[in-house]
Amino acid sequence: MRKYIKWSVSTMIAMLMLVAITTTVSAEEEGDTLQAQAHKKKETELFIHELPEALARFSFVSDFQFEYPDAVRGIYVTGNSAGGSRFETLLDLLDSTDLNSMVIDIKEDNGFLTYEPEEELPYEGVAKNYMSDPKEVLKTLEEKGIYPIARIVVFKDSVLAEARPDLSFTKDGEVWANGKDESFVSPFQHEVWEYNLDIAKRAAELGFKEIQFDYVRFPEGFEKRDKELEYDLGDYKDVELNDVKKRVEAVTDFVAYAREELKSYNVDVSVDIFGYAATLEETPGIGQNFSKIADNVDVISSMIYPSHWTPYFGIDFPDKEPYRLVDEYAKVENEVLGALDNPPVSRPWIQDFEAPWLYSGSTFQYGVEEVEAQIKALNENGIDEFLIWNAGNTYTEGVDYTPLD
Repeated sequence: MRKYIKWSVSTMIAMLMLVAITTTVSAEEEGDTLQAQAHKKKETELFIHELPEALARFSFVSDFQFEYPDAVRGIYVTGNSAGGSRFETLLDLLDSTDLNSMVIDIKEDNGFLTYEPEEELPYEGVAKNYMSDPKEVLKTLEEKGIYPIARIVVFKDSVLAEARPDLSFTKDGEVWANGKDESFVSPFQHEVWEYNLDIAKRAAELGFKEIQFDYVRFPEGFEKRDKELEYDLGDYKDVELNDVKKRVEAVTDFVAYAREELKSYNVDVSVDIFGYAATLEETPGIGQNFSKIADNVDVISSMIYPSHWTPYFGIDFPDKEPYRLVDEYAKVENEVLGALDNPPVSRPWIQDFEAPWLYSGSTFQYGVEEVEAQIKALNENGIDEFLIWNAGNTYTEGVDYTPLD
């Protein structure tokens, strides 16, 4: 249960101002001297002036007690898995290994919430009852000492795009979708920011200890299609930057704003980011600048799945060389983060799945050796935290998740 009634800061200020003014009026009615009334009025004005700063010091206190582990070693969990029979299987996996954390979908890739909140959402039909009681899920995680992270997919959101085309990218009057039939909403729109932050705050109030934002970017290849799409630049319309830097500015501003807004909820903020972003000054289409995002988060999670790289680092077929790919990447990331004054925790996403789309014949298989190779490469480069992705939540058995210990 919540420790406080959820009022906005403006509502609380208004109520306290009313109390202060009422007190002053009462003093006048009781016949205070003019000097006493003036003194009370001055005290009231000072009280009202200091209210915003005082209220800013209020912070949310959760009923749950979660300890940050020695190093986060986690897996991805869908809302369906968290709310269904597979949850027990995943709990058994963590019980029997050195894994200690779960990244659970709260807002998934299509834009649906994975549970139905008690409080009304601004759009109908955006919540699915995958987790009938997320509090019970968190209670189980607390009992087992499993660190909970809420994943929120931000700008890839077909549901919101259809509900509010004015917040999305359109073409010929229709909401634009990519080749996978996925639609995005615009990082330029502050209303989109607020919508996702409301969901993030709800997740924090449930008891999650970290908010992980995914798809914090424009659609892939946006620089090749931005001229054919229609969209509102919002506050960035008159900013004196080129198109690439405007996109970077919008994405970075969202991350910085999100972290500031979530400060009073006592949660860490993490962001998923393309691995190749660490190797470039800034990505031209999607708006991700690795250093600028890293400067505004507690945790940076690069998606470094070997299958997602074209020939890179002198490696012709990265999917077949997981150790080498991760080793080469980690060296680059360490250099980039090392240049920051206050670098975040590095916690990359690694691969526990096959990539049949890369092969015309038999697919290279990922098993114990391949998963351990990625972890070993990270550990050898001083990176102790990681997250493991498998879209179906079916993870390889028998993996040693602390291979250097």
